[in-house]
Amino acid sequence: MRLSLLVLLLCWLGLAPAVAAQDVRVLNTIKPLQQIASAILHDIDTPALLMDPGASPHSYALRPSDRRALAEAERIYWVGPELELFLQDLLERQDNAVDLLHLPNMTVREQQQSHNFQHDPKPAHGKHEAHGHHHDHGSLDAHIWLSPDNAITIARYMSTDLASLHPQHADQLQANLAAFEQRVSALDETLKARLAPLQDKAYFVFHDGYGYFEDHYGIRPQGIFSLSHEVQPGARHVNQLRQQLQAAGPSCVFTEPQFTPRLVNSLTQGLPVRVGTLDPLGAAAEIGPRGYEQMLGDIGNALAECLEAL
Repeated sequence: MRLSLLVLLLCWLGLAPAVAAQDVRVLNTIKPLQQIASAILHDIDTPALLMDPGASPHSYALRPSDRRALAEAERIYWVGPELELFLQDLLERQDNAVDLLHLPNMTVREQQQSHNFQHDPKPAHGKHEAHGHHHDHGSLDAHIWLSPDNAITIARYMSTDLASLHPQHADQLQANLAAFEQRVSALDETLKARLAPLQDKAYFVFHDGYGYFEDHYGIRPQGIFSLSHEVQPGARHVNQLRQQLQAAGPSCVFTEPQFTPRLVNSLTQGLPVRVGTLDPLGAAAEIGPRGYEQMLGDIGNALAECLEAL
């Protein structure tokens, strides 16, 4: 009784762990994958989440409850070692773990390694490659879910793959897939129409986390503030970025929920800059069959609202 009350209290306070080990059939490492799985498993099963959206996959440390969940799950979906490197040794030995970045039909891009697009001699965007070509380990952009096309590729794989866990629901899985594809395609057309007139507007992002989205919709940032969440720009870098902002004139700067506003304030003070927020993990999106569209729509709307106001 006391344990039940404690669990209820933790949930009410938002402190409960992302996943409990018991009764986990489908486990996803990050929330965007959980959202896609939720769409495919709608009215069939509830997929679980390993990492809270506020946690960084680059520095995550497994808890005992996480290890139990990974051991007991019948299917595990993760992006791959390019994102969840801490899981590589564990999951590459498990036949039930699916590395989604390396699916045969996945479209991938190189991770942008320069913080300054204006002085990068090679184009950072618009250069897609079908997976199968050789890449140096860690050079691929792991944010595959931010491409609507990749999301549909993942959903198609899940619908077929999960039929082995739910053979009695094979028709429902296909129906859920069809509904997901229809919703994502409709949202895609809406976002294309809204973002198309904004391709020449200037904006800056905090890390190279939106390349798939930017490639898909034909937009391109003028600069990246940090190569990753864990690498904060130094004083010289901050000065260079401020010079870029001054040269850009009216522009948008997009921060993320994980970053403190201090750096943004120091960069933008006194400049004709509007500040917005993007969340590539969709922490605010409700888990459910339409959660993926909410996450993608939130990113597109946040970009559009700021750029339209310039």
